[in-house]
Amino acid sequence: GGSAVNVLLWVLQVFLAVAFLAHGLLLLMPPPEIAAQMLVSFPREFWLFLGLAEVAAAIGLTLAGLTRVMPFLVSWAAAAIMVVMVSATIYHLARGENSSAVITFILLGMATYVAYMRSRVIPILPKRAVAG
Repeated sequence: GGSAVNVLLWVLQVFLAVAFLAHGLLLLMPPPEIAAQMLVSFPREFWLFLGLAEVAAAIGLTLAGLTRVMPFLVSWAAAAIMVVMVSATIYHLARGENSSAVITFILLGMATYVAYMRSRVIPILPKRAVAG
């Protein structure tokens, strides 16, 4: 029933959060050899923005749901990841990086499922104000 789907959603949220936290931190603090490759494609500011966005998405996917403070941010974070993964998939396909494109497409599917389910089917409810 709903509880098994809820567990699956939390597993996906945590998986996506860990993946995007790790990737975001890599973009923010790349080893020198990776930094040089990154700058061939886009300026440093682009990578800083993307890294910060991915770290923010990781926080939105987990902390907003765990604390139930602004839990709508879970589906917003997943939707933001969808935009990034569509772009990343197109980018990798254009460069002939098919295995990377498959990975970003799978992440897109996971993020789409989380965004839809958390916004429409099993939303995380906000904390109720305690009557004093």
